[in-house]
Formats: sequence, C-alpha cells, structure tokens
Amino acid sequence: QVQLVESGGGLVQAGGSLRLSCAASGRTFSSYVMGWFRQAPGKEREFVAAINWSGINTYYADSVKGRFTIFRDNAKNTVYLQMNSLKPEDTAVYYCGAGSIATMRDATYSKSYDYWGQGTQVTVSS
Repeated sequence: QVQLVESGGGLVQAGGSLRLSCAASGRTFSSYVMGWFRQAPGKEREFVAAINWSGINTYYADSVKGRFTIFRDNAKNTVYLQMNSLKPEDTAVYYCGAGSIATMRDATYSKSYDYWGQGTQVTVSS
C-alpha cells in the first residue's frame, strides 16, 4: 500500500512558477513509475508528466514540454513537478500517481496507476 500526499499548489500570476511535491509512504516508492495528471473543471483528467523509477526517463505532455520538469528524490520518497512560465490554461487540480508500469507510453494513461493522491489546486491568473 502506498499513500501519496501532494502539496505546493496555490495562486500565481501568468508567467510565474510553482513547485509541486508528492510525498509517498511505503518502502517500495523507488520501484514505482510516478506521474502527474491534472483535471480542470468540466474536463477529464489529463496526463502532464511521468518519471521512471530511477529518474533517468521522463515523459511530458506536449502542452507542458519545455515549461514543466518532473524529478524525484528516492531517498526522500518524493516526486516533484517544477512548473515555470505558467499559463491560465494550466489551472487545474494536480494529482500524483504511482504505479507498476512497464513503459513510459503506458504511463500517460491514468488507468495504469495503482495509487493516487488527493490533489492540489493550481490557479493561474491572467
């Protein structure tokens, strides 16, 4: 069993930055692929970024590529999402997920994840 707790969300102006954190419990954190998804009101949950167990392989949605960076610290059981050059369309609840996922392509699908956090709100004002 893995429990995930997100933090770091808030209100920021367009062009600003935020860093989200997702702290995991459990001894097997380093074996999981970790991903960030987001869900805006009235929309489906969408993939943002994913990172493999070692941190070497990452994958991003086209909409955030070049602006967001996912990284992890296995010693701290934490995965991060650094968000720069934020836009109003980035406004959403951001969720982190953990899963035993075979490929980074599979990591773009929310159904691939076994565990989810409760989410943290990110609001970008224009």
